[in-house]
Amino acid sequence: MTRVDFYHLQSSPVEKALPQLLERVLASGNRAVVMAASEDRIEVLANVLWTFDPNSWLPHGSLKDGSAADQPVWLTDLDENPNGARMLVLTDGMETSRLGDFDRCLDLFDGNSEDATAAARKRWASAKSAGHELHYWQQTDSGWKEQGV
Repeated sequence: MTRVDFYHLQSSPVEKALPQLLERVLASGNRAVVMAASEDRIEVLANVLWTFDPNSWLPHGSLKDGSAADQPVWLTDLDENPNGARMLVLTDGMETSRLGDFDRCLDLFDGNSEDATAAARKRWASAKSAGHELHYWQQTDSGWKEQGV
């Protein structure tokens, strides 16, 4: 079964949280697929990954860049895994039918939006009924804190 970590964003948007989480993914020697809602949103996230830290960058690509197999982080609006990633990152309320194909999934949702929170609860229930291992992380002023479920 896949480990699914729900990240309840409260004090910063996906654009701030995603680079930090992806740095950890890459530091652990893993590759990731990041699903976003549209091609425009992929471009926004790609720009964030290039500019979030003037002293760093996260290697990534998308359909626009090509060579998916060479990309440690693949940004897409499709339910795919063209770079052989073991980690999936869901943003913008995206859902996957391929959860079991990954070792781990990070589901980032905007806790300040009632709609996004309700949709995350539905994804939680679906993952739970499928037997996946679930974890819930709440954003605090000092970082992420895992909450009991």
